[in-house]
Amino acid sequence: MQESRQSLAVLGLNQATIDYIKSPDSASIDRDLEWLDQPGHRVITLQDPEYPACLKEITAPPPLLFLIGDHSLLSTPQLAIVGSRNPSSSGKETAREFAAALSGAGLSITSGLALGIDASAHEGCLKVRGKTIAVVGTGPDRVYPARHKQLALKIAESGCLVSEFSPGTGAKASNFPRRNRIISGLSLGVLVIEAAIQSGSLITARLALEQGREVFAIPGSIHNPLARGCNALIKTGAKLVETAVDVLEELRNFQATEITFNYPSGPSIEPEPEQKNILKYVAYSPTSIDTLVKETGESAETIASSLLVLELQGYVQLTSGGCYCRIR
Repeated sequence: MQESRQSLAVLGLNQATIDYIKSPDSASIDRDLEWLDQPGHRVITLQDPEYPACLKEITAPPPLLFLIGDHSLLSTPQLAIVGSRNPSSSGKETAREFAAALSGAGLSITSGLALGIDASAHEGCLKVRGKTIAVVGTGPDRVYPARHKQLALKIAESGCLVSEFSPGTGAKASNFPRRNRIISGLSLGVLVIEAAIQSGSLITARLALEQGREVFAIPGSIHNPLARGCNALIKTGAKLVETAVDVLEELRNFQATEITFNYPSGPSIEPEPEQKNILKYVAYSPTSIDTLVKETGESAETIASSLLVLELQGYVQLTSGGCYCRIR
């Protein structure tokens, strides 16, 4: 670089940027170029005609995007689905169902490859051969969490992996809020499924509001900690969502009447009278065995035995903390 430091400063560059320009990290540049040589890998800049127009609208759009897979998906209509990293079984199933239905309506499903709701949204989309985009908080050559390596490979095959971080960048806590602004920035709206009050997914929802995107939330029981973040969003103006049609009607450009859920059929086995009596007291939010003992007057052993049968029959699911949640 022949320009003097003074000339670069006049252009508005800060001292750290000037230092890097005058003394570039050659090893890092070589690593980036080696990554770029691999099939399916691409880098686009803010000035590139293929840079997604909606992402340009946000505050501080990423100057570079490292991509693996079908980069054309970045310009398709997208809906972000985010939520708890430790969701209930029903929360994960809800994420899969919504992702499958909404991708069937022509939306690409965008999320962050995180544990819990993110992964379930990607999986639900892939199951119906929909298009899904994963925005990651590491370099494009890293997978975090590591257990999602196979999921990342599947997304790269038919969807797209996106990162603003150069190859070699590991998982850092500060990277994920930055990642969240891209998830919301790429999307027409953000759907939150199960989120505690301190959930990181609420950051994505807040960013979506700041960016002028739609925010949707699925409500839950006032007694369920995983519903409190969603309920709070609804109280402050997020659209309450019960079906995919609710989302599509708000987005207006999609034929909402054509979208239906394919929920699994209900259990075919009728519970015995004793089990049916216990089932009446199992809520659609986590219910402890102690609560059932108090409500039914039955012993803990009797209730535990009945719950096992009800679980096998498909009426209840075991949730975190040894509680049970009714699903039928």
